[in-house]
Amino acid sequence: MNLNRRQALGLATGAAAFAATGFRALPAMAAAEDAEKKLMEFAGGKALETGRITLTAPEIAENGNTVPVSVSVESAMEGDDMVESVMLLAEGNPSPDVATFRFTALSGVAAVTTRMRLAKTQNVIAVARMKDGSVYMDKKQVKVTIGGCGG
Repeated sequence: MNLNRRQALGLATGAAAFAATGFRALPAMAAAEDAEKKLMEFAGGKALETGRITLTAPEIAENGNTVPVSVSVESAMEGDDMVESVMLLAEGNPSPDVATFRFTALSGVAAVTTRMRLAKTQNVIAVARMKDGSVYMDKKQVKVTIGGCGG
């Protein structure tokens, strides 16, 4: 492709104008309302209760790329006292739903350990849905010093 002087000047002017406007591509962040919406969908309109579920996460994560979290639910894992699923949410990530874990009676215990990426300091939420329809929630704030999702 051959550019003449007029085309080269036009491209240079366009690039300078683009740079002068201060355009910066920023990562998309979910609003807290997005996390709340996912939470309500998972709960199926049931009231969220506290207790029975324990979320373990560091208070300060030096690197948001690998934040270890553990979730355990007190349950006999039989009959109506069985955990059907556990969902992890991160309010400030581009996509608030991080993971959903499903359990059966063969699972034995309702406990998971994983690592997640966090974009910034934010609340991490764990929600457990029981077979009897009850829903339990635990929430921890994790302070991130180096963001993992474009932060």
